[in-house]
Amino acid sequence: MATIDFPPDLLALEVRAWEEIQAGRLTVDTARAVQARLTEFAAEVGVDRYTAETGLKRIVRHAETAD
Repeated sequence: MATIDFPPDLLALEVRAWEEIQAGRLTVDTARAVQARLTEFAAEVGVDRYTAETGLKRIVRHAETAD
């Protein structure tokens, strides 16, 4: 998978969502914010949203294998 340079704001949103998921308290607002920014970012850089989402989650949730 090609490396995508995610902006800090999107990384921060995904980190917040992942922390909320792990604590069992993910909010609809957080989930919507991540998806909206992710969709916007994917369009900006010209990749499909699924590819961007997969890469983002790999970086945040599986940093040890994100290379």
